[in-house]
Amino acid sequence: MENETHISEFILLGFQVTRNVEIMLFVLLLVVYIIILLGNILILLVIFNNYSLHTPMYLFIAHFSAIETLNVTTIVPKLLTNLLVKCKAISYFLCMLQSWLYFSLATTECLLLALMAYDRYLAICRPLHYSSLMNFQFCCQTSMWAWLAGLTISMVTLILLCKSHFCGPNIIDNFFCDLSPLIELSCSNTFLIEIESFIFASILTLLPFVYIIVTYIIILYNIYKIPSSTGRKKAFSTCSSHLAVVATYYGTLITMYVAPSRKQISSISKALSLLYTVVTPLLNPIVYSLRNKEIHIALNDILKHFNILFNKHDNLSL
Repeated sequence: MENETHISEFILLGFQVTRNVEIMLFVLLLVVYIIILLGNILILLVIFNNYSLHTPMYLFIAHFSAIETLNVTTIVPKLLTNLLVKCKAISYFLCMLQSWLYFSLATTECLLLALMAYDRYLAICRPLHYSSLMNFQFCCQTSMWAWLAGLTISMVTLILLCKSHFCGPNIIDNFFCDLSPLIELSCSNTFLIEIESFIFASILTLLPFVYIIVTYIIILYNIYKIPSSTGRKKAFSTCSSHLAVVATYYGTLITMYVAPSRKQISSISKALSLLYTVVTPLLNPIVYSLRNKEIHIALNDILKHFNILFNKHDNLSL
């Protein structure tokens, strides 16, 4: 239609709370955001600076920390800005970019979690073939394909979304540009994009989850067959951190997107979105650092190195 207008920005309603609550949320989320960045960056530095951690499991953990850092940076800075300003607008371009990055990183994260489950399966169920099957080249190639799959497949959704017309209203009842409200705001026929996003979400989100469940059933069965309790405990401890991350990640993801009607429970949906985008990335570095002796040792070595450097600097200044 010639008279149809194309909107240039969207309004993110956010949490719709009082000004005092917004300030409190800003301070809390800023602290959490800094902790997430420091925690994940510290894990990356520890892994890449310690040659003993250059193994498949820690390579996957490094990729996972990088995804969490990018994922939270995609959402939180704009959220923090909107908590301080009255006009909670986001441009059309930035909204599309945020939506694409969000789903790209989520897809990559699901694939990486499946790869980590495969790594634990080989380590526990096929230990004699582990070195030959899970080598450094295989880890690099599969990690690269996980990133590539997440970025390119989500690009199909982005292209279909950009081809849609947005003629108003432009209000999104969320704190970031989620796909569902964008589809609802479209003035075009959204049947194709809904089918495409459903198919890809099922393949790249649910299939890895089913694979992880089946893999861990096999792993737990093999752990159960270990004769000594010490051996069973040691074998289970190698995959407990990954299980905790999978439970947290998929628990919030499934609850968020299987919820009944978003219009009826918008506040619950926002709380779940906040849990998925902020709290989960906060827990992951804590889980991997607190429950991992190798990272403890590597981190202590780095701290000792810094202490030596500081002592040398103090002695020279004296």
